[in-house]
Amino acid sequence: MIAALLRRDLAQFFPFAGSGGAALPLLFFLAVAMLYPFAVGPDPTLLARTGGGVVWIAALLAAILPLDRLMARDIELGVFDQLRLRGVAEESAMAVRLFAHWLSFGPPLILAAFPAAALLNLEGQTFDLLLLGLLAGTPGLAAVGLMIAALTASLRAGAALAGLLLIPLSLPILIFGAGALARGDAASVGFAGAISLALVAIAPFAAGAAIRAGREG
Repeated sequence: MIAALLRRDLAQFFPFAGSGGAALPLLFFLAVAMLYPFAVGPDPTLLARTGGGVVWIAALLAAILPLDRLMARDIELGVFDQLRLRGVAEESAMAVRLFAHWLSFGPPLILAAFPAAALLNLEGQTFDLLLLGLLAGTPGLAAVGLMIAALTASLRAGAALAGLLLIPLSLPILIFGAGALARGDAASVGFAGAISLALVAIAPFAAGAAIRAGREG
């Protein structure tokens, strides 16, 4: 059942396996990387100094885009109620959904960081820290997105509220991720990874509780 659920979620969220709209985070990320040099000019030193932070902001904004379809449609269709009747706990379903959600935008963003780094003149240790930071931080962004989507799915303005909530809750990951690039400090990547790991551990239980509360309410 868990394997079938994972296949279903991947078909729904993965950019090339299901809805074409799921490719929007990747396209948005690349668009920001392409447009930023036009905004600040072609100075390679300036791009190298500020480009890493721009990549992190682009990753955060790209993580917001899938939130409106992450939970709401399945809640409306009663998918989680049916899973519960079949013995699949909400926490298990949310853990699978979290993994599928991260696969749909995390690895593609990491791959897109290669052309983005070329556009923003990020190279050497800075580029290595960028890749490590995205690898460590994107699971946390996915976890925060899952929890917020579960909490706001039943609200009329849930999509707009989800985006507003994701930004402040993701700030610790962004601070350490972008700070690692500014200081050339690999320890900051470790802090971002630790925060991300804690969020991943909490997210299935928080999201599952939100689903149950919405059902009982």
